[in-house]
Amino acid sequence: MQEETLTKHEQIIRYIEELSVGTHISVRKIAQALEVSEGTAYRAMKEAESLGYVSTKDRTGTVRVEKKEPQAIDKLTFAEVVNIVDGEVLGGAGGLHKSLNKFVIGAMQLEAMKRYIEPGNLLIVGNRTQAHLYALGQGAGILVTGGFQTLDEAKELADELELPIISTSYDTFTVATMINRAIYDQLIKKKIMLVRDIIRTDTRVYSLRAEDTVSDMRHWMDETGHTRFPVVDERNKPIGMVTAKDVVGAEAGQPIYQLMTLDPLTVSDQAPVASVSHTMVWEGIELLPVVGKDGKMVGVISRDDVLKAMQYLQTQPQHGETLEDQIWSGMEKVRGKDGEFYYRGTVTAQMTNPIGTVSEGILTTLMSQVAIRTIREQKRGDLIVDSSSNYFLLPIPIDSVIECVPNVLEMSRRYGKIEVDIFCDGKRMAKSTFTCRLTD
Repeated sequence: MQEETLTKHEQIIRYIEELSVGTHISVRKIAQALEVSEGTAYRAMKEAESLGYVSTKDRTGTVRVEKKEPQAIDKLTFAEVVNIVDGEVLGGAGGLHKSLNKFVIGAMQLEAMKRYIEPGNLLIVGNRTQAHLYALGQGAGILVTGGFQTLDEAKELADELELPIISTSYDTFTVATMINRAIYDQLIKKKIMLVRDIIRTDTRVYSLRAEDTVSDMRHWMDETGHTRFPVVDERNKPIGMVTAKDVVGAEAGQPIYQLMTLDPLTVSDQAPVASVSHTMVWEGIELLPVVGKDGKMVGVISRDDVLKAMQYLQTQPQHGETLEDQIWSGMEKVRGKDGEFYYRGTVTAQMTNPIGTVSEGILTTLMSQVAIRTIREQKRGDLIVDSSSNYFLLPIPIDSVIECVPNVLEMSRRYGKIEVDIFCDGKRMAKSTFTCRLTD
């Protein structure tokens, strides 16, 4: 294997990685230490910040920090609360990394409040200093609303116990709303599975170099059972893909770079799995290299990996509702006289436009959901909508009962075409035709 050759940019990143946590650095210091231009040092510093190796703080400068691994977002940390409410930390900064399990609004007398305060809570309260002291003693953090301060005694106790006291200028109601909104948004995001959530990190990723030979590839095919390999350069960046079909009839000593497909499609480890599924189906790809922010390969993802992840998502309980979920929540599945299924619901105020009729966007979403659910039930798989043609024939007023009737026009292993009609009082109000690709 060739000795790794690093660019100046990569040398700076590695230099920063090897610094101890807490080290103060600057563009000038790095430029002098590694004998590079300040422009090169500045660009590398910016990338190091995006990678989480350094952090720039007011009145402190740039500091080497500990890179935190992505965490499950079921819970909020005190540090996240500070950001949500634009808060100021009055004490207990050492506990900002801790998670809070629930928050308690202190809108009652202290004696009544005591039964609700438990370790790991966040007490949201105004300038009630005795409540501050009691909460700290029970192992709870404090969010002081209205821009008030607290006693020096409370600050000292917070530092000792590493329980944050945060002050914000917002009132209690606004703060509770902001935190609730943040938790709700995170629960929705939890449903969005990213590539980094499913790629394997506990097994070796097999790849080839451009100068490797067909003999080398055949060895790894026999060793691993794989038939596709990414080809990487000396910096571990993907430059090609090679498959078993590419080497059929090739001589054992022929170099891989003569047979590989150049400039392969890659996917970021931050990409949603659903979008990767679309790319793979649309391009007919079985394997994609996964790259990090620096463009280096961190793994591979196969079509089987994507399909398993999509099937897993469908079995998970729902944690937070998207707008589509809310629009669909009022619809029920109904069996018709001839045994066919359709969907029925009532038009609510949230579904209307300023003149009191159903918004065209809402109607499109409803018809799209009917098409997707109908095909899923027939094929028991996932799908991607390619195109739709929508016709809005008559306005539908608020409080109307509507019926969404699907009609499958064509269905094959990889392709589907379906019509959806919306009726109200026996009249056709809207119509849409969808074409889609099936992902299994």
